[in-house]
Amino acid sequence: MSDLFATAAFILLLIGLYAVRAPILRRLRRFEAQNVERRLAEQNDRRDQLAHYRHTLKLAEEQVDEIAHHTEPDSRTGYPIDVFTFAGERFASRDEAEAARNAAIVAKARQFYRELPAALAARGNGKLGRD
Repeated sequence: MSDLFATAAFILLLIGLYAVRAPILRRLRRFEAQNVERRLAEQNDRRDQLAHYRHTLKLAEEQVDEIAHHTEPDSRTGYPIDVFTFAGERFASRDEAEAARNAAIVAKARQFYRELPAALAARGNGKLGRD
């Protein structure tokens, strides 16, 4: 009798796996597509002389806060207006806020390149590659 229960449980498990196979396969295909895309990007970066700068800007962008958008009443008229906030500063338009954010990103990337010679000197051999 226990063999019958074990077989029934095994069959129910297989039916359950079959029912959830589509989402699992979708996730695996998406994961594989991301890996292929990443490998192609790495190959392209090896040929691109400016890839290091692009990666530095991307890393700096991740470290800078996003622009906050909210609506509040105007102090003079009372009508609702859109306000964009970046780094504690208020901007009337998204373009102004984006310009301020981009300036902060570039400043952070420049700071990295200013500190790079000291970091290389601290390594002792002055190389970035694996030793």
